[in-house]
Amino acid sequence: MDATRSNLLMQVDGMTCDGCAEAVRRAILRLDPEAQVAVDLDHGRVAVTSREQALTVAEALTQAGYTATAMTG
Repeated sequence: MDATRSNLLMQVDGMTCDGCAEAVRRAILRLDPEAQVAVDLDHGRVAVTSREQALTVAEALTQAGYTATAMTG
């Protein structure tokens, strides 16, 4: 069964550079290879379209070394 995709907005603390943004992207894509990820480094936000729930995405980002909280989803 194909799960519905959701649009999530995450606040991600600890992203300070393009390398951090890429690490965040990779962590989300490992979770859902078909996810769409847009990182706003200046505001510390990540917009994600994914089958995964916000809590699961936040946990993956926490494991990657960032503090992540869902703003939506």
